[in-house]
Amino acid sequence: MESTGAGYWHLELGSGVLGPGSRYMYRLEGGLDRPDPASRFQPEGVHGPSQVAETGFAWSDLDWKGHALEEYVLYEAHVGTFTSAGTFDAMVPRLDALRDLGITALELMPVAQFPGERNWGYDGAYPFAAQNSYGGPEGLRRLVDACHTRKMAVVLDVVYNHLGPEGNYLADFGPYFTDRYRTPWGPAINFDGPGSDEVRRFFIENALYWIEECHVDALRLDAVHAIVDPSARPFLEELGKRVHECGRQLGRQVYLMAESDRNDPRLVEARERNGLGLDALWNDDFHHSLHALLTGERKGYYCDFGRTEQMAAAFRQGFVYTGQYSEYRRRRHGSSSAHVPARRMVVFTQNHDQVGNRMLGERLSSLVSLDALKLAAGLVLLSPYLPLLFMGEEYGEPAPFQYFVSHSDTRLIEAVRNGRREEFAAFGWQGGVPDPQDPATFERSRLRWELRDAGHHAALAELYRELLGLRRSLPALACGSKEEMEVHVHEAEHTLAVRRWHGKSEALAVFHFADAAGTVKAGFPGGEWVRVLDSSDARWMGPGSRIPERVSGDVVLPIGPKAFVLFARV
Repeated sequence: MESTGAGYWHLELGSGVLGPGSRYMYRLEGGLDRPDPASRFQPEGVHGPSQVAETGFAWSDLDWKGHALEEYVLYEAHVGTFTSAGTFDAMVPRLDALRDLGITALELMPVAQFPGERNWGYDGAYPFAAQNSYGGPEGLRRLVDACHTRKMAVVLDVVYNHLGPEGNYLADFGPYFTDRYRTPWGPAINFDGPGSDEVRRFFIENALYWIEECHVDALRLDAVHAIVDPSARPFLEELGKRVHECGRQLGRQVYLMAESDRNDPRLVEARERNGLGLDALWNDDFHHSLHALLTGERKGYYCDFGRTEQMAAAFRQGFVYTGQYSEYRRRRHGSSSAHVPARRMVVFTQNHDQVGNRMLGERLSSLVSLDALKLAAGLVLLSPYLPLLFMGEEYGEPAPFQYFVSHSDTRLIEAVRNGRREEFAAFGWQGGVPDPQDPATFERSRLRWELRDAGHHAALAELYRELLGLRRSLPALACGSKEEMEVHVHEAEHTLAVRRWHGKSEALAVFHFADAAGTVKAGFPGGEWVRVLDSSDARWMGPGSRIPERVSGDVVLPIGPKAFVLFARV
């Protein structure tokens, strides 16, 4: 190959020499053979040769323009455990059920090629190559196309803060990593040092590849707090600008959604206001407030939460910690998000991190009662923010979601085992840590989809469907505005009242966190209000509603334990 400058090398082959299906590697100086860092397909895994992928695909979504951001109802899924087959194609038959539930966006955990066949995906070593055991790039395209024909967007989780470690040969090709910083998962990516222009280009082109060639609608950027770039034009800002330009050129609505543990609203503030210009941000504070109230847990980062007022703060502005002292971090934490539009924050009761990074991977369904699960659903789906469901949440899936890998490096396997044990020290959880390398850990984490049609699982799924339908049909719930909302908290009664309005439409929800039935005084201004939904109703396997069907003025409501009720003004 001949050098073309800036670290690039070029070789032009004759027609037909290296067509689709051909396998190849690069031979570096010293006789080192390596797969293509920008490989589109790794049929033999992270250590094997790359394969030239087909470039044509018979898309049927050419009229698809995407959803407006405020229309997103996200459903996070892990391809390997979502079905017994664990492939992209096996997901397609379940899409109709998700659409009928009210899901508008399927969010896939990372699919970039990782070692072996069992992995969460955050150990990907080839950012452009869709996982071979999932079905490769063609399987991914078929899934995306099937989603779009059902008017569902696709969000793909991507990891731009580290690679590998197993199968990560990127350092052999250029200055992709730096020793100036370090992440919890290995060397940091070089976004600001010598040679970083081309490193940035590699990852920006990766984002554009998923959007242009695989028709993905949005990218979820993993742990952006681990991307260190103090330059005047940060990588995330440049990435956002290029992705948005790409969307405009394609005539599609495309977005970048970030995960960060810093409570930093600058990520989603406009570039013109010295923000980074991303579109949405995961809000862990909403989850922590809700989880602590429902479970009573106070270990680890939950030590900072547990008061109803904090749940109210999460409703009012998004972040709970906006500069206050955090006992867990032993310093001040966060900045105000009061000015951040609700459509720019993603909230949830569960996700892969909050479930899978528990020692035993217990879902909320294993920690709390059915009443509490219904309350959790109401809090997320009646909020003005973008809701995210974790696969199986809608029917109370009892299977855990545990951490699993299938590495081939024995030293790495032992390091992962030790790392998991050390990670849980702050939480004081009892018992043994499931072995991430054991195939049984992976098998335990598969969904039992058949449960959703019977008993309390079916009732819970129907409640989710009802809530998502109300979220669409009631303008007061559909508008997604923090400005058209007022929140009142009764700390002594462990009760939260949220009134939302838009135009002539008004809705009022009362959430009760206590373990025993109680009463709450609520005001219903402007005439008569009708009860729309009570989580204690027999329809949802509750004891039956004691709430009047119609109310007005100041009313004392009898409300059940771990229950919520929704009213709409007539």
